[in-house]
Amino acid sequence: MPGTDIAEAAAIVFGELPDLPHVPELPDRGVGADLIGRTAGLLVDIAVDLVPTGYRITDRPGRHHRRAVDLRRWDVDAVTEAADHAGATPWAVKTQVAGPWTAAAGIELARGHRVLTDHGATRDVVESLLEGIAAHAAELSERTGAGVVVQFDEPMLPDVLAGSLPTPSGYGTVGAVPEPEARELLHHVITRAAEITGNPVVVHCCARRPPVALLRSAGAHAIALDATLLDGAPGSLLDELGETWDAGVQLGLGLVPAEPPAVWPDLSRVARPALDLVDRLGFNRSILAERALVTPTCGLAGATGGWLRRALALTRDVGRAFVEPPERW
Repeated sequence: MPGTDIAEAAAIVFGELPDLPHVPELPDRGVGADLIGRTAGLLVDIAVDLVPTGYRITDRPGRHHRRAVDLRRWDVDAVTEAADHAGATPWAVKTQVAGPWTAAAGIELARGHRVLTDHGATRDVVESLLEGIAAHAAELSERTGAGVVVQFDEPMLPDVLAGSLPTPSGYGTVGAVPEPEARELLHHVITRAAEITGNPVVVHCCARRPPVALLRSAGAHAIALDATLLDGAPGSLLDELGETWDAGVQLGLGLVPAEPPAVWPDLSRVARPALDLVDRLGFNRSILAERALVTPTCGLAGATGGWLRRALALTRDVGRAFVEPPERW
């Protein structure tokens, strides 16, 4: 979300999305507030600090690591206050962290190489992160009285699978991670997160061609993607999406523009990519009520204040329209 006022952001989220509010992310706050920084702040017994090339494991927590921890504490305080003011307790609050492969790709070892280049280090970071998630989820639940849903963000997963991440020198690329290896680690993390919270786990990847089949086979209960990018998608991806719904997995369909469009869309225009997808796959449109979630296309950090509220309201209203469709779409 845009801005730096976490109290205001939390109040907006609980006001616009009362059924499933989330812990807001405000990357405009700087170091420690971005995806990798926030995730690094959750690590237990692993210190990470900022160097010119990014976040790197260090011997002891530096000021950037401590700042990430402080930001998370302020986030929980703000969410707690917003939940108190909302009056009604939601069934769950969603919190987002980097998925195992994005975390391993975005954090460096002490010598400068990406964590994912070292199998042992990757496992250590993942186990540390899971321990941190357990503590974070327990605190969120205790403070808000709600359950917790964990969302793993995996924007770098396609690059990890393709072997297209640059090495420290910039002259080469890190070797591709084989799909079975990627699936195994994802399955472990998803299973443990579900055990920790007792709730479904969401995996989000807003790449143009997300690895849907891989995420489904790894056990994701919901897969979030940018549905506005599916026009012209190859038949193989459409098959993966159909198999995902057939398997009973939810699809989080990114339909609401992340940044303010020139003309603010109405309900039917926002819903159109979802309706077209259902028609192409041959499902009854009732599948949208049963196995679809409505989301923005990606993060809203670039939204204006006015569009932010409108985008969240559209997200809620399109979801309700899937349950009770208007007479004419």
